Amino acid sequence: MLNLRLNAGNVQNPNVHKIGIIALGSHLENHGPALPIDTDAKIASYIAFNAALESGAKFLGVIYPAHEIKEINHGIHVSLEDLSNEIIKVLKSAKNYLGISSVIIVNGHGGNLPIVTCLYDIEEETDLLITLNSKIIESEGPHGGSGELSMAKVLGIIDESEVKNQTNLSKYGEVGLSMFTQARLNDPKIEESAIDIQENGVYVDEVYGNELLKLAINSVLLDVEKQLDSHYGY
Repeated sequence: MLNLRLNAGNVQNPNVHKIGIIALGSHLENHGPALPIDTDAKIASYIAFNAALESGAKFLGVIYPAHEIKEINHGIHVSLEDLSNEIIKVLKSAKNYLGISSVIIVNGHGGNLPIVTCLYDIEEETDLLITLNSKIIESEGPHGGSGELSMAKVLGIIDESEVKNQTNLSKYGEVGLSMFTQARLNDPKIEESAIDIQENGVYVDEVYGNELLKLAINSVLLDVEKQLDSHYGY
């Protein structure tokens, strides 16, 4: 068998080749007029790709479907079971072809958070150690708000001429999830985000966008270190 040069390049620990990093976002949901419908997928992919570049871990791409809670209807999503099955299928393929033994899932879409209840089953089905990293969701603020707008500015996916219309909530009620009354009643965080958008509006700040992305990338790099330490004895 061919011996691969696992120490070649800027690699501090060859065991990092056993770690995969994959993005999980949403490709098909509204984010107001200034942001594309695949904003979450693009942001999550940027974070995952850059963390893979810095760590040497394998970049596994992006998972296509996404989930959303039933009270929110701003896009096309799948059931939690379908999402879980797709993740299992993709990770099994990555394990088979790339020889990974652990994975970090970089989640950029809040509707995917319930997948945490399926992680044990996904690990059992794939025989992989899995870490779900949702740092960007914890940090970015309201849906379609200043955080996402600022990161989109960095990525070059924003239509800045439409920022002035982003808070026309009668037309773009998905921003801040302001139109989803039941979701707001059920979740204090969603209610807080909706009020924030209503009272404070939005802005675009490229420095802020870079800070958010760097914070998220560093969080994934920390997860890589944790996996190396706990799973590979580094």
